[in-house]
Amino acid sequence: MDCTVRSSSGAIHRDDPGITADTSRTAPDVVLLGGTRPEAVKLAPIVRAMRDQGRIRPVLVASGQHETMFGQALSSFGLSPDVRLDIERPTGSLSELLGELVTTLDVHLERLRPAAVVVQGDTTTALAGALAAFWRHIPVVHVEAGLRSHDPRAPFPEEANRKLVAQLSTLHLAPTARAVNNLLEEGIAGPEVLLIGNTVVDAVLSIARTPTAYHDHRLPSLENRARTGKSRLLLATMHRRESLGAPLDGILAGLRAIVEEHADVEVVLPVHPNPQVRNQVVTGLLGVDRVHITGPLHYAEFCRLLSCARLVLTDSGGVQEEAPSFGVPCVVLREITERMEAVEAGVSVLAGPDPVLIARHAAQLLAESRDEGSNTRPNPFGDGLAAVRAEQAIAHLLGLDTCAPAAAQQAILAKGK
Repeated sequence: MDCTVRSSSGAIHRDDPGITADTSRTAPDVVLLGGTRPEAVKLAPIVRAMRDQGRIRPVLVASGQHETMFGQALSSFGLSPDVRLDIERPTGSLSELLGELVTTLDVHLERLRPAAVVVQGDTTTALAGALAAFWRHIPVVHVEAGLRSHDPRAPFPEEANRKLVAQLSTLHLAPTARAVNNLLEEGIAGPEVLLIGNTVVDAVLSIARTPTAYHDHRLPSLENRARTGKSRLLLATMHRRESLGAPLDGILAGLRAIVEEHADVEVVLPVHPNPQVRNQVVTGLLGVDRVHITGPLHYAEFCRLLSCARLVLTDSGGVQEEAPSFGVPCVVLREITERMEAVEAGVSVLAGPDPVLIARHAAQLLAESRDEGSNTRPNPFGDGLAAVRAEQAIAHLLGLDTCAPAAAQQAILAKGK
């Protein structure tokens, strides 16, 4: 049997399992649940792949965890939620969010009766979705399964969330060989563990081809200076709970040192909506020239800036994956990372919140990338076809694809080792 498959662009990819859609039956509903910007970015390509193939009807559900940022990110892909959950968060605590989400989701799952629920990553939304689906005997599909820092306190609470989701999932779609091996070490093995790559690569490559306009009037001229070599752009993001307080003070001191030591460097720092983060960032960088603090950027705007940046400084997991798609090196503002593939590939370096290390690594990477076009580092996170593979795996789980994905994925796994 020929198990070749075409991507949404029409290209044939012979290393992927095949499609034999049964058009005589009604396509089953599959819920894709998200509530944060990274979830929107990484689920959007799967929604598109499902719509392109036509054998699964995606139902995109917005949890309300970060409602504005989730909606903005989806809009970059021309998508909007099919269902929006109405949750109450008077205190903003994690326990309150989890309780509200599980209760509200249970009502919607009873009404929707989907064939499967897809969750992504390690958020409270993902944990709530896995719990609610598991309790209703609905298969759980975990996208970006197997990431581990092996420290339950960092990132917090994400490390615990993703390990809990793994125990509840039916299908584990891992982004890298390391993630597969993490699952194997935890006793999660067999045909339900598949290596597909990271859908963030699919996302950034598609968005990079889409024209976009900036909402902040300072950014067009800043981009022009970066692209014409009049300045070197650094893109910085920081939002983790564990970075608040003294660690964030160290990070901000490192940023100040970088600007002081490099007269041609400009920094764009989109501030997370968390008021504690914003207040500390604004106070710590008050009066520092060539640091441009903005509100949260639309995803297309962020990708456009990232494509012309010389360096990224971040405590975000997703940004560590996005930067390699543009060949941009990354200083990780955490002491440990669950994305060691990037460190081993020379794409990222770990600095933690130490201002001396941050400034030192930044200086070294800026020196290496002084010549425009020198950013040619490999991307350890995939080839841009992860969403196609995810759709195939879910279709096989639901009995819609006669070609088992396991053999093709084992071949990909062998290449990734």
